[in-house]
Amino acid sequence: MATPLPAGLTAGAYDIDASHSTASFQVRHAGIAKVRGTIAITSGSIVVGDDLESSSVTAELDAASVNTGDANRDGHLKSADFWHAEENPVWSFASTGIRADGDDYIVAGGLTINGITQAVELKTEFEGTAVDPFGNSRAGFAAELEISRKDFGLTWNAAIEGGGVLVGDKVKIALDVSAIAKG
Repeated sequence: MATPLPAGLTAGAYDIDASHSTASFQVRHAGIAKVRGTIAITSGSIVVGDDLESSSVTAELDAASVNTGDANRDGHLKSADFWHAEENPVWSFASTGIRADGDDYIVAGGLTINGITQAVELKTEFEGTAVDPFGNSRAGFAAELEISRKDFGLTWNAAIEGGGVLVGDKVKIALDVSAIAKG
């Protein structure tokens, strides 16, 4: 049985508005704090079918755009120690299925970071629709997931005094997406 679309969301193609969308992350640092940062969403599309099962999402992010508020750390993250942004400049996501989860949704798909693709599930909220002052029909979504950086070949670390490591394995990723209906 087909799962209906959320109230207010109409079928059609939407382009992700990169200037009004964000991808952020946080990871444990030295076992006592969290480092947060952003990576630019450069493009993407959402195809809303007549039901959830016929809908899809794709997105691309610029690995070199990482910003943690520390230029030295950003440079290290872009280096071969982490995601080697020169060789793997694009992170991507392509959905393989969408299903309802109570009042929210699960968007399953393949996430590619550092040239390695893993199956992930994004817990997603539909934030609603609006017509902006320029006449564009917009739809908003928020999504989050947690990944193991080791699953993407991101294994660099350093031991810290007293035990433990400098960089935690679990990375929380949050997305806030605004998409504009095509034509």
